[in-house]
Amino acid sequence: MSDNEKNALVNSPTSSRSITETVNGSHHFVIQGYSLAKGMGIGKHIASDNFTIGGYQWAIYFYPDGKNPEDNSTYVSVFIALASEGTDVRALFELTLVDQSGKEKHKIHSHFDRSLESGPYTLKYRGSMWGYKRFYRRALLESSDYLKDDCLRINCTVGVVVSAVDCPRLHSIKVPESDIGSHFGMLLDNKEGSDVVFNVSGQKFHAHKLVLAARSPVFRSVFFKQDGDEHDEIDVADMEPKVFKAMLHFIYRDALMEDELGSSCFSETCVSDSLIAKLLAAADKYDLGRLRRMCESHLCKGISVNSVGRALALADRYHATELKAVCLRFAAENLAAVMRSDGFEYLKEKCPKLQSELLKTVAGCEDDDCSSNSGGGRGGGKSRSVCGQLSDGGDTNGRRVRQRT
Repeated sequence: MSDNEKNALVNSPTSSRSITETVNGSHHFVIQGYSLAKGMGIGKHIASDNFTIGGYQWAIYFYPDGKNPEDNSTYVSVFIALASEGTDVRALFELTLVDQSGKEKHKIHSHFDRSLESGPYTLKYRGSMWGYKRFYRRALLESSDYLKDDCLRINCTVGVVVSAVDCPRLHSIKVPESDIGSHFGMLLDNKEGSDVVFNVSGQKFHAHKLVLAARSPVFRSVFFKQDGDEHDEIDVADMEPKVFKAMLHFIYRDALMEDELGSSCFSETCVSDSLIAKLLAAADKYDLGRLRRMCESHLCKGISVNSVGRALALADRYHATELKAVCLRFAAENLAAVMRSDGFEYLKEKCPKLQSELLKTVAGCEDDDCSSNSGGGRGGGKSRSVCGQLSDGGDTNGRRVRQRT
């Protein structure tokens, strides 16, 4: 090798690139019952659920009587707060008070798409906030199109600033995503090689014993651990065809039928009649653990004051432990409102033993209250007993119950 060739190898240039950009996300906060929230006191707020953007948790704080005592409740205040641990978190923010008349005349305060003299806003620690003490005059708000049916809607966008070093490589090969589910799904769709037929209310489903046995210990026992019939055709009497179809879809593709689930009934009074609830029952029957957890996750998103009773009964019946824990905790934290709901009456009538479990959960919440207040002062935790809700319909923070939608 010549000297020139050696120098060429030694002196080959390298490169890297620093990229600073924002990781953006949004949250929609609905404040129902604005007129009831008024009068809670200056400096007291209603909080949204925590939401995660850019690796940090955030929350929207709405002060119906304002945050600033000097304003004497003349303004409502709105802030975005850092709700998780973080130091010097730099971010861009946008707050939008939604015009509900359809005229699109929203009130927007935004850092995006404009030059900032000092750069993005920096939040120093957990609890730091960005927003406006004088977000809007309360008298004008109450006569505006922003308030409709005693409801306000606030949109929030956060852009967390992140930096990374890009080190390009001369050669890279992209590995495609796993497509095993689509291949097995084709077996289900074209029935090729099927060796068992299920008769569900007169509708026939062709399937493959090996696939079913690999996914479900119940099917494995039916096909390979019992003597007697070959089970070439099996009658299924306790399941609707659409539910069995959705279960087969999961077994072969390891995914839910999103189109079917999206159109499935899921109101506060018909939780148990929804497709996802019936699919949970199928997962329990055939011991499909991952399907059970996916159904639990889907049902959890619909938990509200009126639906939690029926959802709790459903979780207990089909051994959905994660969903049951969520329901118990939600019911305990919103006890007064839940006890006035039709769902609670259903729970008392159909599942009385769950009442004792709910009381134990309430006791656990009270223990948490005591622990959080042990340091003295009201800022460190909840200031009143969970059972204290029974007297005034509030939650453990002294606020009106916030129903999840």
